[in-house]
Amino acid sequence: MTLPDPVGWPLTVAAASNVTPQMRRIELSNPALAAFDYLPGQDMALAFSKDDGTTVRRRYTIRRFDRDRASLMIDVVLHGDGPGMRWARAARPGISIDAIGPRGKITLVDDAEWHLFAGDATAVPGAFAMMETLAGEVPAHAFLLVDGPEERQRITADGAPRTIAWRYEMSQPPESSGLVSAVAAADFPGGRGHAYLAGEVALVSALKAALLNRGWGAEQISAKAYWNRGRANAGHGEPELKAS
Repeated sequence: MTLPDPVGWPLTVAAASNVTPQMRRIELSNPALAAFDYLPGQDMALAFSKDDGTTVRRRYTIRRFDRDRASLMIDVVLHGDGPGMRWARAARPGISIDAIGPRGKITLVDDAEWHLFAGDATAVPGAFAMMETLAGEVPAHAFLLVDGPEERQRITADGAPRTIAWRYEMSQPPESSGLVSAVAAADFPGGRGHAYLAGEVALVSALKAALLNRGWGAEQISAKAYWNRGRANAGHGEPELKAS
């Protein structure tokens, strides 16, 4: 699989609204996006200026892309007080932002017989983006940790075999959330599956360990930590600690 090369994009906010109380969807446009190419699961790195004049980047999965509108959408979880969250809260049509993309190597594995998605609220945009592009006959199962029932979203995948198990202990440490134990005990389909894990560092590590303990091969697991509890991400947008 050949991944598209990331390039710089000056983007303009076309629309911004909350899809749940803690998930804000922002549509970004540029006429040149009519020629944009990406794979579901990839992201854009947005550049934010800090008060001291330095620039930091934060990465957001491309939730949807509309070639006719020459625009793409990102979903931002409104937690913490980082530069990305502050920008997302204030985002209004007409605001400009520089981005680099598409980025990221976690995309759908074509030869998997079924797909597993697991993580916290920050994993939802990528999980839904990939599940919505799967062929209708390919099963997909998601285990997602959010703050409460009001954070649930509907997936657009008519007639496709998709199941989503929501857990509501986002504020708990990963070992107490119930998400890891749910994945460890789940009744999965037969055939060779592939797992896509994303979210907080400790949670991703625990989910990966649970699958390895079930006999999954490391090559069947794509894992990406987006953030680390109690620590700000580095300037390039990655958490300082990595998932094991």
